[in-house]
Amino acid sequence: MKVSSLWPRPLTVRLRITGLVLVPLAGLLALWAYAALGAAEQFGDARREQTAEAGVRVPVTAVVDALQAERRAVAAYLAEPGERHSRAFGEAAAASRAAAGRLLRPDGRTVADTGDLPGPAVSRMQGLTAALDNLAVLRDRIAGGDPSWPAAYRGYTSVIETALRTESALDGGPRLRLAVEVAWAAEFLARQDALLTAAAAAGEFAPQQQDQFAAAAAARQGLQLTATADLTGASRTAWRELGDGAPAALAGVERRVAESGVADARTAAAGTAGNNARIGHRAASGEVTQEEWEAAAAPVRQGLAEVEQALRDSARAAGPAGPLAALTGPAGAAAVLGLVLVVVSLVLTVRAGRSLVRDLAGLRAAALDIARRKLPGAMRALRSGRAVDVASVAPRVPPSPDEIGQVHEALAALHRAALRAGAERAELAGGIARAYVSLARRSQALVNRQLALIDEMERHTEDPAALEELFRLDHLTTRMRRQAESLIVLSGAASGRSWRRPVAMTSVVQAAVGEIEDYRRVAVPVLPGAALAGHAVADLTHLLAELLENATRFSPPHTWVRVSGERTGSDAFGYLLRIEDCGLGLSLEELASANRRIRRPDCLDLLETDRLGLFVVGRLAARHGVRVELRPAAGGGVAAVVLLPAGLVAAPAESGRVRSGTVPSA
Repeated sequence: MKVSSLWPRPLTVRLRITGLVLVPLAGLLALWAYAALGAAEQFGDARREQTAEAGVRVPVTAVVDALQAERRAVAAYLAEPGERHSRAFGEAAAASRAAAGRLLRPDGRTVADTGDLPGPAVSRMQGLTAALDNLAVLRDRIAGGDPSWPAAYRGYTSVIETALRTESALDGGPRLRLAVEVAWAAEFLARQDALLTAAAAAGEFAPQQQDQFAAAAAARQGLQLTATADLTGASRTAWRELGDGAPAALAGVERRVAESGVADARTAAAGTAGNNARIGHRAASGEVTQEEWEAAAAPVRQGLAEVEQALRDSARAAGPAGPLAALTGPAGAAAVLGLVLVVVSLVLTVRAGRSLVRDLAGLRAAALDIARRKLPGAMRALRSGRAVDVASVAPRVPPSPDEIGQVHEALAALHRAALRAGAERAELAGGIARAYVSLARRSQALVNRQLALIDEMERHTEDPAALEELFRLDHLTTRMRRQAESLIVLSGAASGRSWRRPVAMTSVVQAAVGEIEDYRRVAVPVLPGAALAGHAVADLTHLLAELLENATRFSPPHTWVRVSGERTGSDAFGYLLRIEDCGLGLSLEELASANRRIRRPDCLDLLETDRLGLFVVGRLAARHGVRVELRPAAGGGVAAVVLLPAGLVAAPAESGRVRSGTVPSA
């Protein structure tokens, strides 16, 4: 373990951490003790301004823009309800809700709840959130076609006015006050736009709407004159680029609206220009169309937006840079002194901390490598029967004088101990498995000899009662053979039985039925023509017998267990077998647990002796690429679905038959 070059002797972890913390802390405390009085006020002002900008101005501006667009969509929708206007209203309402959501902090509160705003701004912010909440009721009424356009216009306009007054309550300097005036001018232009949209869509420009339009035009023109006269810098340049033509053109269109009205948008859309209805009881020939209004209003709208943005950018650039500005001004001298102390502290901290971090990072990487790669890999190798060289997988670590090195050494020792314990356990498990296989092989041989003897006795017996008893003994012996083969399978060996020729699928299922206790309850129809490859007959018969045993054991004795099968037509799987019982079934968690046992047959839990059949099924399925899954049955109970790979399915003409236990008569 490498020792830090800063100190002449090895340091303990405690001393390193103490030195890492105390040196920079002393420098920072000296800085703050000298500069705290002057910097605290600057820090608070900068923080409040930052909060006002991020928590009020930016989201409130977004709310105003979204509500103006929604108000215009509402005007068209209420005047002419239809799918297009309804969709536009829904999209605009969604945008408004999203903009209003940005007023909330992650904890669900607004910036008004933090105490960083002046009193008037707090009350207006609370009023704005309440107005936005009430607006949801108005939206629902509009969607139902309840309120008239004047009521909707008043509702949206009131909320927008509340939002603009909320920003007016913030003390942001002359540039921001001027930006709010420009925003008011843009709001009056948006009101004109909404009024004309409603009139054109409805085909009527009511006298009240005419008065509202004229009042909004006058207010906007007045604000334009007063606000633009005070512009400087980039904002003045943006307004000058607009020129005098655009405001003059807009004023001309406003006069035409006052004199002649607005063209009926529905008539124009129907292609009957020349027969446009006169709006509001005026009958002049100079009606203003939506296109003419938009062509005149768009440049002014864009110009006002650019001027407002330029004013906000200018105010942001001229204002405090942020909380870090607290270190400037009266606290400058203290900041310089603190900077020197911080630099010295950082140099000492980096030199001491780099060694500590390097040692800890190396220890962490070694521990994770052992936990995630080396130890699991060695355990997998041991479980599969491969030898593991403990010295190469977990080499000894050279002794170290410091604590981190000693922990590293202890970790390596723990790794070696775990490997040795795993090797001993694997060796013991392998010996036990070999002993089980040997015993099971002997039992299998004896059972097979007994079955041959019983067959011989059956052929030479003519007494019906004795023959029936022999059949029962044959059936019991066949079940004993399956239990012996289950032990062989769990030990990782093959059963030893095989067929040279394919066997008909119906014969395989019937052989499996003959190996279970409650065979009388299993209904096996003649399955569609298919045969099973001979080398898989013994294992698939055993697999199906285990599933049938579970189906009969965990279902009422008076119910049937049904087996069905069909070809799948799939390239990967050629045949599907389904075993369905009428029991109480399993919960989704129990089904998932059972399917995990089938899919992961290597994770054998000997404590769950009532589920060993599932591990046998899993190992037999994995040996031949068979997919087995337990599912809820349609009428209750459990359905076991067995998908046989296409390589195991042969033509029925090539099939033979399989010998199973003799089933005694009922």
